[in-house]
Parts: sequence; structure tokens; C-alpha cells
Amino acid sequence: MIDSNILEYKNLEPLNVSRETFPQFEAYCDLLKKENKKINLIGKSTEKDMRKRHIVDCAQTIEFIDEKYDICTDVGSGSGLPGIVLAIIMKIKKPDMKFHLYEKSFRKCEFLSTVKEKLNLNAEVFQKDIFKEKNIETDLIIARAFKPLPIVLDLAEKNFKKFKSVVFFLGKNKKNIFEKALSNWNFDYREKKSLTSSESKIIKICNLKKK
Repeated sequence: MIDSNILEYKNLEPLNVSRETFPQFEAYCDLLKKENKKINLIGKSTEKDMRKRHIVDCAQTIEFIDEKYDICTDVGSGSGLPGIVLAIIMKIKKPDMKFHLYEKSFRKCEFLSTVKEKLNLNAEVFQKDIFKEKNIETDLIIARAFKPLPIVLDLAEKNFKKFKSVVFFLGKNKKNIFEKALSNWNFDYREKKSLTSSESKIIKICNLKKK
């Protein structure tokens, strides 16, 4: 891989993301670009800045993933962001961690399955509407560019039989949504500023209970 590409991922090194993952990130980017010409996987305007806007943005959540976890569930995987990115990282850090990728679109699921096979990832693709599934068991629920936080928390309570934590990407101007969630739920949380946007945060929620 050329040096300029390595530099794109330099912010991940303090998070103990192995450089061995960088070629797989590049392979995933290549697959995204190729398939994005056929179906809408990511915004066309983000292709040139894909590494920062998508790969680094997703990969930074590794700080919130306990290596004691066995299953991580991406509730609206789409093009594999963040599920595929995290599966690439954990292939080195903890190969036995499984990633469950839920996505309604048949064609996007085909793409996810192709990536899983080509990169040899410990992942399973579910072409299902996550809101229609019941008694799901996982350790971590993760959601990026999916639904607003209150809906994700309702999903966690109603559709999951077991989970330990929820990781959510909180974009700019979403303070009111978070405050609304706090008014309806009791939970412990930890937050970090995003590496890719000064106005965004990532939140990890534990001990979730409805008020």
C-alpha cells in the first residue's frame, strides 16, 4: 500500500488498530467504489474522502468494543459501515468475535456477503428487517446513519432478548435528541469526540432501562 494511504489511517494507531488491517481497508474501499457504480452504497460525494469519512469514522469505535464480547450486531449495516470495518479490525485483535449484519436490501446483502467472503471475515449477513425480529441475542448493538437514538433504544429493549451495550454515532445538532433519550431512559454512558468531525460524538450506552 502506498504511503499516502497509510497516512489516512494514522489517527487509528493510538487506538491499537494494527497496520495489518490497512490493506484490507483498502480492499474494502476498492469493492465499495466498484459496486457504488451499480447501487447506492455511499454518497458519490464521499468517494474521494472515503478513508476518513467512512473507514476511520467507523474504525474509531473500536475503543468502545470490549474484547470480552463475542457478538456485535450492526442493526442497519447498509454497505457494511460500521460492521465490516470492525470485523476487519477484530480479525487481528480477536478472530473469534462474530459480527451480525442486518440489512433489508437484497442487493446490499449480496455486496456484504461478497465482502465477507473475499476478506474472510467472521461475519453473518441477515437479509431481514431488524424491527420484525424478536429475541435477538448479542453483546453489542451498533448503529450508524440508521435511525434516531430514541428509536434505536426502543429497538434494543423490544427486539433484543440480551445485550450489554449500545454504541451510537451522534451527529451535529443532535443534542436535543440525546436529552430526549435521557428523559425517557435510565442509562450509564461514555462519550468521545469524533476523530472525523469536531461537531460529532460517539456514545456507548450501558445498563439501559425504561423510566
